Amino acid sequence: MKTWKQDLNIGLTKAQVEESRRQNGPNTLEQEKRTSFLASFLQSFGDPIIKILLVALAINVLLFFRNFDWYEAIGICISILLATFVSTLSEYGSESAFRTLEEESARIRSRVRRAGGAEEIPIEEIVVGDLVLLQSGERIPADGILVSGSLRMDQSALNGESVEVKKSPAGGEPTENLAPEDPYSLFRGTVVCSGNGVMRVTQVGKATLYGSLARELQSETRNSPMKLRLEQLAGTLSKIGYIAAVAVALADLTHAFLIDNGFQWAVIAAQCRNFHLVVARILHALTLAITTVVVAVPEGLPMMITIVLSANMKQMMRRHVLVRKLVGIETSGSLNVLFTDKTGTLTQGKLTVSSFVTGDGTVHTDRKSLQKDPELWRLIELACAKNNESLVSKQGIIGGNATDRALMEYALPLSPKISGAAIQGQIPFDSRYKFSAVTLTEPASLVLVKGAPERILPACRRWYAPDGSIRPLTGTSTLKSRLSSMTGDAMRVLALAVSEKQVSAEGSFENLILIGLVGIRDNIRSDAASAVRRVQKAGIQVVMVTGDNQETAAAIARECGILHGEETEWVLTSAEMARLSDWELKERLPSLRVVARAMPSDKSRLVRAAQDLGLVAGMTGDGVNDAPALKQADVGFAMGNGTEVAKSAGDIVILNNSFSSICEAVLYGRTIFKSIRKFIIFQLTMNLCAVSVSVLAPMIGIDTPITVVQMLWINIIMDTLAGLAFAGEPPLKEYMEEPPKQRDEPIINSYMKSQIGGTGTYTVVLCIAFLKLPFFINAFQGRDNPVYFMTAFFSVFIFAGILNSFSARTYRLNILENLKDNPPFFIIMLVVSLVQLLMIYFGGSVFRTVNLQLTDLFKILLIASTVLPADFIRKLYLKKRGRFRGV
Repeated sequence: MKTWKQDLNIGLTKAQVEESRRQNGPNTLEQEKRTSFLASFLQSFGDPIIKILLVALAINVLLFFRNFDWYEAIGICISILLATFVSTLSEYGSESAFRTLEEESARIRSRVRRAGGAEEIPIEEIVVGDLVLLQSGERIPADGILVSGSLRMDQSALNGESVEVKKSPAGGEPTENLAPEDPYSLFRGTVVCSGNGVMRVTQVGKATLYGSLARELQSETRNSPMKLRLEQLAGTLSKIGYIAAVAVALADLTHAFLIDNGFQWAVIAAQCRNFHLVVARILHALTLAITTVVVAVPEGLPMMITIVLSANMKQMMRRHVLVRKLVGIETSGSLNVLFTDKTGTLTQGKLTVSSFVTGDGTVHTDRKSLQKDPELWRLIELACAKNNESLVSKQGIIGGNATDRALMEYALPLSPKISGAAIQGQIPFDSRYKFSAVTLTEPASLVLVKGAPERILPACRRWYAPDGSIRPLTGTSTLKSRLSSMTGDAMRVLALAVSEKQVSAEGSFENLILIGLVGIRDNIRSDAASAVRRVQKAGIQVVMVTGDNQETAAAIARECGILHGEETEWVLTSAEMARLSDWELKERLPSLRVVARAMPSDKSRLVRAAQDLGLVAGMTGDGVNDAPALKQADVGFAMGNGTEVAKSAGDIVILNNSFSSICEAVLYGRTIFKSIRKFIIFQLTMNLCAVSVSVLAPMIGIDTPITVVQMLWINIIMDTLAGLAFAGEPPLKEYMEEPPKQRDEPIINSYMKSQIGGTGTYTVVLCIAFLKLPFFINAFQGRDNPVYFMTAFFSVFIFAGILNSFSARTYRLNILENLKDNPPFFIIMLVVSLVQLLMIYFGGSVFRTVNLQLTDLFKILLIASTVLPADFIRKLYLKKRGRFRGV
């Protein structure tokens, strides 16, 4: 602060700039170091399913090393590497898209006065002590004090308040610790609404208030619902895999020692004394056990999750949603409560004239109805355009505050006579007297007065009728009623009037002629109410958190459909919420709808309260003050026109700032979770069949019904392609009519268990029957050509799985329902079928296959297709029992 009084006409020299930069640092924000691609890739191995695969891979390598049978090990390795690589690539690419947004914002330049004169420089080159030249529309590049001029500032980026604040030069020595409420302090990220001035920079970079809030974003957040569910699934699958492995090993040993020896105990005892034979058979059993563990674990799941998240991320970009963190999409679908801003999200973020009331109480919501009366409209044009501090330029409306700009826009396009009206004198708006006035000399001598209704209306005795005539003002009670209604609808109301004589700066006027009352507001977006309804119908509680007063906030909430007029709904102010204990806040949270006059700390407290109740909490925001809450929330929705810090803290950036885009994020989040569940049904059904057949086949005298290479095809290639097929499942409107999933809800629900267990059991019975019944053995040369018979068996197994995928993708009886909305599904399954046919006819000894006769191939397809009517019966049974929920 020592240099704040130096000459305003002399800026820093080059040497002083370098010295200041050396002492105080550059004007850049402290950012988390971007994780390298390699580091991100290595971090991806922490996925719970990947961990199981790594253990299986390690054991597999150890056991197969002696035989150099690397097929399964290579397959698992490919699955792990693909899943982790695609996941890292998708999120790294998304982060690159976000960095592009940051780079665009960094291109902002500021005008400074230095020893060599005025110059324009990038904001990162500004140093402490610089004199920054400011004018309307410019963003403040650093923290400092106003030393010359007068400004009206928008500080909503810091405190969420949309009210413009007047800034004047400091009258004396400013305090060391600047605060937004100081009348002379300016802060990085805020915007000049009107005026001109010179700022002395006192803090740059991470030392600014903007930068200090950015540093708060280093805290760790809790695990996402998806990670919790995957950890639960990994634990369940590992247990199943280990139990199945023990069962397979015991079955193999039983077959080797008991069944093969016809239960002749003397022979069995003799073999048990042969150490090398015993060790060989134990190793064989262990090999089968490890293979079973590998089969039980869905290797394709990590890959599929990554694919479905990445695919939907691209779809969401087309809907103005930029996903910075892949898991943020799925988390959106699990939301229980959404804390949302008002300005720019539910509303348009811009003040406009919504209604005009004439002196007889007539309400005009469309200015076209006013333009039908030329004389009255001429007065309205003059009052809006001339008693105004904003101007019309080639770039549009510039200068003035938001209210002035709204009035000017209402009057446009101006007629030539109005544009040429000459101003003789002007009294600018003063908050003490609550009015402004302007004296015109042409086209007629008029004194136009504009101000607060409580200041202007008591002085009005007459009013202008539509034909321009002046009549006595008799309907004051009607006007007061209209005024009350307008303020109740969250409007900022101004009175426009004409004085027949000059008025003083203190507002000593009387006998005014009323032109009318102007209602100005930030209108809600046209799609806001319907979007809120969609979210609420999805079982998500919407809470509006705003800096507006309680009456305005409640009015907007009613119009958006957040408030429904029920007695149980709570509207709290920040002060009222501060008086509640954490326990009381949690108790009221389910009924909370609006928080007015909200402080930045209120948002973080609300998120913590929701999370303590076990809810998945979402938060929208655009300012620096929102960043800590965006970071802490389970999913943070940053607005596209928000600050860099807010976008850095968020998981998802809503590029068009619209609440309806948040609806799209929720819908896609739910679609993704359902797609993952559908794939799990498909893969676990296949895995259950493979494991069960591996366990049961040795007991009926069939050794290795599915080879290691065939397992590789099932678990790696086929499942990966299926993952691509399920990734394209369409988002259905019905998903937004379901309640949200609980944060810790298991991935496998009761419907999935019934389908995996039902279809899996049927397929296992079908496979065992195929292997053992004479009908099938004779039909497919089982006694004369075992390889031919096992080729037919493997084909039945695979085609049953392919056909089951159509049942897995929908709970409906019609398995083709909505298939037209996922064209890749049919194409991919057709490709899988073609590859299977290629393996049959060209796989040879590697895949243990031989050419099948065409008639036998048709028989195989017919046998495999019986899984469809079997699952149809299961669905029909569930429907009649009223348990037809699906995934």
